[in-house]
Amino acid sequence: MNTKTAESDQHAEFEQAVMTGLSLPQKSIPCRFLYDERGSDLFEQITQLDEYYPTRTEVALLNAVRYDIAQAVGPGVALVELGSGSSTKTEILIESMSDLAAYVPIEISETALAGATAKLSKKFPDLRIFPVSADFSNTVTFPEEVRQFPKFGFFPGSTIGNFETDDAIGLLATLRRILGENGLLLIGVDLDKSTDILLPAYDDAKNVTAEFIMNILTRINRELDGNFDRSRFSYVVQYNEQFSRVEMYIQSDADQTVEVRGTEFFFKKSERIFVEFSHKYSVEGFKNLANNAGWRSRDYWIDGDNLFSIHLLENTLK
Repeated sequence: MNTKTAESDQHAEFEQAVMTGLSLPQKSIPCRFLYDERGSDLFEQITQLDEYYPTRTEVALLNAVRYDIAQAVGPGVALVELGSGSSTKTEILIESMSDLAAYVPIEISETALAGATAKLSKKFPDLRIFPVSADFSNTVTFPEEVRQFPKFGFFPGSTIGNFETDDAIGLLATLRRILGENGLLLIGVDLDKSTDILLPAYDDAKNVTAEFIMNILTRINRELDGNFDRSRFSYVVQYNEQFSRVEMYIQSDADQTVEVRGTEFFFKKSERIFVEFSHKYSVEGFKNLANNAGWRSRDYWIDGDNLFSIHLLENTLK
């Protein structure tokens, strides 16, 4: 697929998601559309905020247990990163696993994939790298050169928390099929904790997270001929105890009508657009989730402050 075709498909998908989502009784926009160029830059800023503990905690934990992970995984595996992005965390694993058979970054964004491949090729010149441009939530075809090797998947960042329970089980089952019968999966999972820690992580004092969420309105105005007046909407975050998740919304501050692609959408005062959520798990809760997808826990690690966990899973189904 060439770049122009991919961009056209992404634009059409964005338009359909927005038009459908704003027509629902509970208006919503899928969180994957937060990551335009501006959104991606804002998220990078979020990861550096004092309040946002997940990124730095996961990195510190990976560094602390890197050799334990390497020993548990063993030699001769192909490291498969699921959604490679910049592959920053992956460098920690590569540096501690000198006997890797190959590294296979999987990323839907060809630009991000090329950047990560170039960076890691320069830093690890002896590492065999086989980039794959694909959506890992679907079937992935591995290059012939790595099909023979056992696969060791890496899914950091607690991205699994952005999926509803059934969808999370479905994704984990898909990853199990992708990685194969001898497959292993290392996955980052954010732990449930006090709202005194959770809520500031998603509602920082500098309002970077608010801008990240609200930027979706700017994108709609720019790409879909929308006329959202951002000054008449606010960012709202809450913790949902029933589902153990942080929820992020855009709230209308008045009764108002907004137009997108020539279609009018009415908002009552205080009506919300559901934009993103992040599930938080206990260790046993996540083990149960993984078990339901055909994985078994081989080991797990938790930071000293009980904020974040890393789980090593093994395939239980042949």
